[in-house]
Amino acid sequence: MNDAAEDIGSWLRRARAALAGVSDSPALDAELLLARALGRDRSWLIAHRDDTPRAGARARADAWLARRAAGEPLAYITGTREFWSLEFEVTPAVLIPRPDTEILVERALELIPRDDDGCRVLDLGTGSGAIAVAIASERPAAVVTATDASVEALAVARRNAARLVPGRIRFVESDWFAALGDERYDLIVSNPPYVEEQDPALADTAIAFEPRRALAAGADGLGDIQRIAAGLPAHLTPGGRALIEHGAMQAAGVAGILRAEGLEVVACRRDLAGADRVTEARLPDA
Repeated sequence: MNDAAEDIGSWLRRARAALAGVSDSPALDAELLLARALGRDRSWLIAHRDDTPRAGARARADAWLARRAAGEPLAYITGTREFWSLEFEVTPAVLIPRPDTEILVERALELIPRDDDGCRVLDLGTGSGAIAVAIASERPAAVVTATDASVEALAVARRNAARLVPGRIRFVESDWFAALGDERYDLIVSNPPYVEEQDPALADTAIAFEPRRALAAGADGLGDIQRIAAGLPAHLTPGGRALIEHGAMQAAGVAGILRAEGLEVVACRRDLAGADRVTEARLPDA
C-alpha cells in the first residue's frame, strides 16, 4: 500500500477508484482481493475497516491490485472461481468457469436419474473440471470420465476433483475422442472452443489472459464442434444424449452439424441472458 498507515477502509476506497474503469464490480473485486491477501473473508473486512494490515499483506494486496487494474481476471489472481456453489482452482492453463455453463450442468442432472447406478458420463475438454466435478458431486452413482488435450489443464482438473469429489472421476489425456477407443457413454457433455478466430472479442483485455486454444475454433468457430459431432455416433449408446455449449448465434449451425451426423436435435437451452447456449441431441435407438 502507498501509505504504511493506510487502514482497510482507505485501501478499499483507493482500490475501488483504481478498478472503476476496469471492472463491472470494482467494490466487490477490491474486497475479494484484500480479503484473500489478508487470509480473511469479506465480512471480516467490514468489522475491521479501521485496522491497519501488516506490511506483507499490504504488499501482496497492492501487487494484486496492480494486476487487476491491468485487466487480469480476478480468478487468475486469487487462483479460485466459484461454480455450482463449489470453489475451483483456476490457472491460466484453463478457462475461467462461467455462470452460463451451469445451464449445461442443470440439464445434465435432469438426464441422470439419482438412482441410476452406473450411468456413463463423458465430459469432453474438461478444462478446470468444473462440469465433471459438478455432475459427480450431485450424482455419485454416475461413472464420470473427463478428457482434455492439455496436460496442464488436466493437472488442474485432477486437483479440483481430488479435493471436491475424491476418487469419483477418471481423467484421460485425449484430443476429443482420440484416446477413448470404442468406449460408449449414456451422456456426453462439452463446452468446447466456439469463438471465431477473427472475433474482436478475443482482443478484449480480460479474455486475452485465457488460453486461446480453449476459446477459438476456426473461421466460423464451429471447427471443434464438427469434430465432436463426428465422433458422437460411435461413442453414444443408442438413445444416448449429448449436450454442447456454443455461441449465442450458433444454434442453427450446431443443429445442422448434429443432424448431418445422424443425431436428433432435441432442444436448445437459453442462458441467463436469454441467448441460445446449449444444444441437446440424441442418438436414435438401434
